Amino acid sequence: MEDVTKLHDEAIETLRAHPGRVFVVGAVDSGKTTFARRLCLAAVESGQTVAFVDADLAQSTIGAPATVGLKIVTGPGDLEESAKPDAMSFVGTVSPRDNMLGLATGTAKLVMRAIELGARLTVIDTSGLIDGLAGQLLNLTEAELCRPHHVVGLARGGELDPIVGVLERFLSIDVLQLPAHPDVGMRSLDERAAHRERRLASFLGPEVFRWRVKPTVFMPMLPPIFDGADLEGLLVGIDNGHGDCLGLGILEYHEDALRLLTPVSEGVVALRLGSIRVTPDGKITERVDLRSMLGTD
Repeated sequence: MEDVTKLHDEAIETLRAHPGRVFVVGAVDSGKTTFARRLCLAAVESGQTVAFVDADLAQSTIGAPATVGLKIVTGPGDLEESAKPDAMSFVGTVSPRDNMLGLATGTAKLVMRAIELGARLTVIDTSGLIDGLAGQLLNLTEAELCRPHHVVGLARGGELDPIVGVLERFLSIDVLQLPAHPDVGMRSLDERAAHRERRLASFLGPEVFRWRVKPTVFMPMLPPIFDGADLEGLLVGIDNGHGDCLGLGILEYHEDALRLLTPVSEGVVALRLGSIRVTPDGKITERVDLRSMLGTD
């Protein structure tokens, strides 16, 4: 364990001395977030402007589940789960496979925002999707859009070899491969679900406003003939009309009218449809195929 800790410490010192955009990749429960947080705080201690981009849709610590979150880090408190994100990009699902385009573009969007805010070091905590074709496509696409200067791979065996091969072959990125720290525990499905539900509930309440919704405010657009009841319980992202996600909401359909339930009190201009139905206490009740539901290709 001491040797692994030393390797991680040395990697953090090297990255702190050569800042830029750092991708942290690895499977679920490989210690990505722990390493990313340690790197952020080490850079802050040396006086750097640091941004943390949280692209883990299901187990987010910055921003809401189903979104990518951004936080400018000035100290340990900015990395607590109670910290308010500086920006979010709505993806609409907690499974990266369900919306890889939204996840990749949302991550790139917030990396660009971090640069605009003056970040010298931007640490991107990736989703944990590394398996098969989907894992290769997602990680390559995100890297092509964000152009990281450094990639850190945390692995327990050879599970990252395909990702490393793709990044090195297509983008000539040197991947710093590290063993996952033995102190990192494996969480059960129930533990992961409880964390996700708690985070979702915190962004859906406790105070809730009800807004009457016009059928013309959605992305994707609703077809001319559409039953509003099909949107009951659907998670939506609240957009301010400038591409910024203000928060989350849930749609309800009652007495032939659509309403939005959300803690967002002002600035609601447009709504992005998600692909999961949720309850106010954060439980996901159903995954939704928007293309099938809306009758679009």
